[in-house]
Amino acid sequence: MPIRIQEVLPLSDASSQFAKLADDVVAGSEKVLTKNGEPFVALIDTRKLAYYRALEAEHRQRVVPSDIAKGLEDMLSGRVRSEIEFRKSVGGSSPQD
Repeated sequence: MPIRIQEVLPLSDASSQFAKLADDVVAGSEKVLTKNGEPFVALIDTRKLAYYRALEAEHRQRVVPSDIAKGLEDMLSGRVRSEIEFRKSVGGSSPQD
């Protein structure tokens, strides 16, 4: 979802309006505060933050097992090298050197 210009304001302006900004965020708005003209931080409702964290945890639960499965598949099919073989292939020294 794109950020609307009404949701962006300089960090320097936020302190004098913080209570209003917080009320706006709780009412459903999101605010992006800028510093030196660049996005710096965002204000979001704590319920949305909890939702975003739950999504992130769910994503990790799905991604990590698939990464493990891919690694095991690579290992069983011989598509992996030992650290020593890898270092030799890129012209580095072995860890014992």
